[in-house]
Amino acid sequence: MNKAKNLIADDFADLPNALQQALSQLSSRVNHAFVTGAGGFLGRKICHFLVAAGINVTGFARGKYPGLEQAGVNMIQGDISDLKALSQAMKGCDVVFHVAAKAGVWGSKQAYFSANVEGAKNIIESCHQHNIANLVYTSTPSVTFAGVDEAGVDESQPYAGSYLNYYAQSKALAEQLVLASSAITTADTASTKALKTVALRPHLIWGPNDPHLVPRVLDRAAAGRLKLVGKKDKLVDTIYVDNAAYAHILAALELTQAKPRCLGKAYYISNDEPITMAIMLNKILACRNLPPVSQRVPSSVAYVVGAMLEWLYLALGKKQEPVMTRFVAKQLSTAHYFDISAAKKELNYQPLFSIEQGMDRLRTSLS
Repeated sequence: MNKAKNLIADDFADLPNALQQALSQLSSRVNHAFVTGAGGFLGRKICHFLVAAGINVTGFARGKYPGLEQAGVNMIQGDISDLKALSQAMKGCDVVFHVAAKAGVWGSKQAYFSANVEGAKNIIESCHQHNIANLVYTSTPSVTFAGVDEAGVDESQPYAGSYLNYYAQSKALAEQLVLASSAITTADTASTKALKTVALRPHLIWGPNDPHLVPRVLDRAAAGRLKLVGKKDKLVDTIYVDNAAYAHILAALELTQAKPRCLGKAYYISNDEPITMAIMLNKILACRNLPPVSQRVPSSVAYVVGAMLEWLYLALGKKQEPVMTRFVAKQLSTAHYFDISAAKKELNYQPLFSIEQGMDRLRTSLS
């Protein structure tokens, strides 16, 4: 036990000062955090930060993660679409980080809506059942993506009128449910606390141990299948995983204020360093000493290929994700960078690590 405490103390001491201060303040206000999707890339990082600060953490995930158990997280295996199991797991918690979601760009409507929409409803209901007052929801900028450039947009950007996949549509509905539930009490009992909620929209999370963006880029490059989409490079925002987790800690800290500025609001968060997709991809490739990507595919061709592959995969009943979809074609050929002034002002968010600092860490992890 003493060894475990020393490891936690050492981990805490290694964190940036701003993060240490935020965690110390949060630990004085909350006792027990609940993290859905604890086994995921972002969820694991949030758990690590909370445990390092001495906060009790219950993680909820579909799989088994002995590494998190060893780190001090009380892991419970379950599905967020199972209200009974979820509610049982949330007992005794006073802040919830709802990170879990069915991600990706391919799958059935039922699968996405069950995990993302019904899951959000179950989280909200369980918060009311157990008088949990604070809910931080992990959303996505895809909720506002309408297939055109988003160049420096802020949170006044409306939700998209239509969506190119069920992921974005289900996340938009879930975000709206979470934000609409803020400060609404149930009629069952006067003792029920008002639920305070906030949503964060991180874009392209990456870093060491990333199971999504980094390995996909490296694998496709190694196979000679990595290409740029569109004739003109567009700026995109990304976010290093530690920065994304830090923003979640700050959001929880703000929610626990007497008068939280973030109540019922959504925030874009990023590294605040817009960069072209070509440069970003080449930085990742350089971490593995792979040659830069230079081949290009016209955006119109990528879109048509994506549409054809979607039709073919549906016709054949294929479950795996096509190498190109209409959504991916639009994402790779349009600008996605955001004005994060609101997060800076109301959450006190500033990135802890620059892209270059993150790449240094990524390079070390890949060596």
